[in-house]
Amino acid sequence: MRTLLKSFKTEINPTEEQKVKIRKTIGTCRYIYNFYLAHNKELYNKGEKFMSSNQFRVWLNNEYIPKHPECFWIKEAYSKAVTQAVNNGQAAFTRFFKHQSSFPRFKKKNRSDVKMYFVKNNPKDCRCQRHRINIPSLGWVRIKEKGYIPTTKDGYIIKSGHVSIKAGRYYVSALVEIPNNKIANSSKEGIGIDLGIKDFAVVSNGKTYKNINRSVRLKKLGKQLIREQRNLSRKYENLKKGESTQKANIQKQRLKVQKLHHRIDNIRTDHINKTIAEIVKTKPSYITIEDLNISGMMKNKHLSKAVASQKFYEFRIKLQAKCNENGIELRVVDRWYPSSKTCHCCGAIKKDLKLSDRIFKCDCGYTEDRDFNAALNLRDATTYEIA
Repeated sequence: MRTLLKSFKTEINPTEEQKVKIRKTIGTCRYIYNFYLAHNKELYNKGEKFMSSNQFRVWLNNEYIPKHPECFWIKEAYSKAVTQAVNNGQAAFTRFFKHQSSFPRFKKKNRSDVKMYFVKNNPKDCRCQRHRINIPSLGWVRIKEKGYIPTTKDGYIIKSGHVSIKAGRYYVSALVEIPNNKIANSSKEGIGIDLGIKDFAVVSNGKTYKNINRSVRLKKLGKQLIREQRNLSRKYENLKKGESTQKANIQKQRLKVQKLHHRIDNIRTDHINKTIAEIVKTKPSYITIEDLNISGMMKNKHLSKAVASQKFYEFRIKLQAKCNENGIELRVVDRWYPSSKTCHCCGAIKKDLKLSDRIFKCDCGYTEDRDFNAALNLRDATTYEIA
């Protein structure tokens, strides 16, 4: 039977001793990543050859650490996590050399998303029960959401994973090998999805998914976030002026702001997950979306915040994963395709259509909502790429 690798992420409840180990390992990974970048930068300035991740690890263990006994604490961290940090550094340089990204940046303390990597090396590693998971170097760690990760007892194998910290909470992401039960889709009908800011998604089957950022719940959280950020800013100003503001109070306020950001982010992600699940449940033969120019949209100072909060890229990545899992073809139409300006009835292109025109009116007499018209055009598009 063919297998499929699927990731499961959930919150864990480690002991105080385990929390210290996680923070130490993540701190070591951040230090090694920055050290790898700095060392290669230094070699480049001297005119010497670039050092790969394997060469760097050999040099670090055999030359640098023996000559610098004060850095022996690097050896205390979980070796696989440290190795992965160096590999991540090389991957960042590779993307830079291929002109796919800018020069790798140094990871700042408490400001970068550094994770503790683990991998299954021994049969007893990475076992999972309903209420706990065995992580190398940490031992058994309790899971808050019981039964979410497939258990070893049922024959599932955890290949690797990450432990991360966000807003004072600890999470584990496990890559599990599961059977690929992809069923051939017998449906012949497809759907088109038009993403936007007024409504998050308008589907060609008539379903409209609202913009979650306009809900009362998120508006209240947004106002609360502004108040807490203002309080944090005041504490920093008082500290600069030399007034009596304890650093512990600043740390508490920072955690409050982080938790609010995390909560807002979770609500948006939950909305995306539920939208995708509902779309995929209709079992279409194909789904057509538009290749949006997100970076270009972000340059508009009036719309950048609204575009960023919609999380279009996350929607596309998760939709692609769900389509692959369920045997649905995901079609991506070119960004220059005039889906909103084309009449679905006669095919005429209305070049003078403005963004403020929410109703599409054609000279042939066809009248329809602008976004729904775009969704219909995307569904019937003949030129596309398969994601």
